[in-house]
Amino acid sequence: MTPQGPTAAPVLHATANVWLEDIGIRDFRNIERLDARIPAEGLVVLGDNGHGKTNLLEAIYYFHLLRSVRGSRDVDVVRFGAPGFHLSVSASVSQAPRRMAVGFERVGKRKKLVLDGAETRRLTEGLGSLPSVLFSPRDLQLIAGSPAERRRFLDITLGLSSRRYLSALQGYRAALSRRNIALRDAGREGRSGSDLVAVWEPALARHGAQIWSARREWVDSVSDRFSELCALMGEAQDVRLRYASVVPDAPVLEGALADALASRRAMDIRRCVTHAGPHRDELEITLGLRRLGEFGSAGQQRTASIALRILEAETLRAQCGGEPLLLLDDPFAELDARRAVRILELLGRSAAGQTILAVPKASEIPPGMFRLERRHIVEGRLSDGGA
Repeated sequence: MTPQGPTAAPVLHATANVWLEDIGIRDFRNIERLDARIPAEGLVVLGDNGHGKTNLLEAIYYFHLLRSVRGSRDVDVVRFGAPGFHLSVSASVSQAPRRMAVGFERVGKRKKLVLDGAETRRLTEGLGSLPSVLFSPRDLQLIAGSPAERRRFLDITLGLSSRRYLSALQGYRAALSRRNIALRDAGREGRSGSDLVAVWEPALARHGAQIWSARREWVDSVSDRFSELCALMGEAQDVRLRYASVVPDAPVLEGALADALASRRAMDIRRCVTHAGPHRDELEITLGLRRLGEFGSAGQQRTASIALRILEAETLRAQCGGEPLLLLDDPFAELDARRAVRILELLGRSAAGQTILAVPKASEIPPGMFRLERRHIVEGRLSDGGA
């Protein structure tokens, strides 16, 4: 282990945006009790699969998303037999100290968030409280998975860096849910049923236009950077990013979406689902002229997914003025040595903040991260240190 003396670890919270100082975990997945102080530069967590490496990173990331990054319900991440879970952190965010705690009770399914000693009125007040980016093997689904995976990526990236986008997304989802309920009732109501469906369309069009515009603007602004990142990581073929919508581009987006909803209303009533809107759009990723998710190799898909995460980190950095916390869960799986070296060099240049790396074996620690303190996790228990 590299010694962590007074001069070995710079005081990152003076220059970087996020410094996680310590974390406490109670009854989260397989972790019964864990308290850890995190060095300023970061940490390497070593452990066999199934012992809690990913669960530790998920617990840290919970303070960014306020839900499981794996899409699990809160009740499903409570340790078996426990009444609930509790997470707490001390951190420096924008060079200001911050204490955060979140708890969930299985009975009543109540979740409470406390920021700097005060309980929030709404959970959304705490979204993005610990700006973080998680690189995970599951990120392959960003490329090879359904369009919903890529829409979720857009919503998390933009929603946690823009309150305006988050507000539009919440308004859109509420109106969409109510319109879909009205669609299921409309067949029994005849003409009046159609009117009950139409009443939700102005809100859908208004919020949907804001979402559509923000997504398109972001994708257009980062598309060249995405291609550049893939090339820097060793991809020889042309990789492109494009936002594709079921609603055609128009000078007045709100009007175009309102027209699309009205024109599809009869079909929507027959099929009981809303067919037009940003919830049906796609973030297209192509390799040459073909979809990368269908025709790319595992290494090419992994490269593209890492490029998306770097774009997410750069978006957070631009919004909060410093580096987000970087969480790396076995990030070089399925990559050849050449790509892994280039990705490591790129991460070193583009992200100078605190890094927490989780890998199964010490031999899988990249040379550029040998300086980080190492700890082992066994059955959800983290060691105090060691090589």
